[in-house]
Amino acid sequence: MIEVGILLPSRETAMTGRHDASRLVTFAKLAEDAGFDSVWTGDSPLARTRVDPLTLLASVAAATHRIRLGTAAWTATLRHPLLGAHAAATVDQLAPGRLVLGLGAGFPLPESRAEFEAIGIPFDERVGRLDETVHIWRAAWSGAPDFDGKYWHIDDLARALPTSTPSGPPLWLAGSDTPKVLTRVARHYDGWLPYLPDAAAYARAWETIQQQTTRVVTPAMYATIVLAADRDHAQAELDGYVRQYYRRSLAEMSTIQAYFGGTAEDCADWLARYLDAGATHFILRLGSLDVHRQLDLVAEKLLPALRSRVPV
Repeated sequence: MIEVGILLPSRETAMTGRHDASRLVTFAKLAEDAGFDSVWTGDSPLARTRVDPLTLLASVAAATHRIRLGTAAWTATLRHPLLGAHAAATVDQLAPGRLVLGLGAGFPLPESRAEFEAIGIPFDERVGRLDETVHIWRAAWSGAPDFDGKYWHIDDLARALPTSTPSGPPLWLAGSDTPKVLTRVARHYDGWLPYLPDAAAYARAWETIQQQTTRVVTPAMYATIVLAADRDHAQAELDGYVRQYYRRSLAEMSTIQAYFGGTAEDCADWLARYLDAGATHFILRLGSLDVHRQLDLVAEKLLPALRSRVPV
């Protein structure tokens, strides 16, 4: 069995400057009606400005019934751990069993560093602070009395807002396939959310994670796609999207992240390689500003084609 989710187009506001949170809630409802398993949203207060992810997901929780809600990814270290735990517990109570927190430490880019500096968080401590934040959240949600770590000491932690279950929502690490990332996933996280452009590399990394842990870890995959009957048209649309967002070409970004432009059948074949490599959850970013057309194409053509490749 696989799950297929859609990234809500909140990051497109960083490209167009048109901020409309209510439109994103409507888009999430359309995704649920179209049969997707989950909707996801990113995070950036300044670097690539968009609406706050947990506030948005609270609204989506109230407007939907079945669909899973997730962050891909939430830069949790930009908030004090206690405030992050409080916000996550609130959304988890609104949508019991539906929230998944994909977490990122922040890309090593000048705009990300400036974002951390504006909020007063040391950028070079972001990885350690993220892992410690995860420990604080789990301690708070399980009713631990206090926490004493490298970066924070918190008394009266047991008074923190509880989640719908003592374990809290699943916490996935968004990252690559470096040895340090894989070890962190195996030791501390409930899921792995990479964007690897090579399915063979994904398979090797997933095998490494499994060798390092006996815990249940969900293997997910983040990919950016554009569907069209003509591959050249799809590639051109995808290249324009990438250039506008990253100020880099599709060829450059394809060495770092997973991208596909082409027909639904060919996209299903491409994603099936990651299925064979172990992935069970896909988070698809629509690499187009015409997101409603792409949502319809993915729902009508890609979902059936991809799910037909999974043995019953």
